[in-house]
Amino acid sequence: MMWQAIAAALAIGLGAIGAGIAMGLANGRAYEALGRNPESGSIVRTNFILGLVFSETIVIYALVMGLLILLR
Repeated sequence: MMWQAIAAALAIGLGAIGAGIAMGLANGRAYEALGRNPESGSIVRTNFILGLVFSETIVIYALVMGLLILLR
């Protein structure tokens, strides 16, 4: 039971860390792009939100995998 808890914690933790880094990098690049070319705001915003959605999907997938490991 202890190993399952450790595996679930690692799955959720590593998934969250990876997505957090991805979101931080995406924020930085989006703000750089808007600073260089403010007219492209709508295109950058759309792509930025789409990228954040994909990053959040990874976190939710890690949470589901962690719960499956824990409940098994």
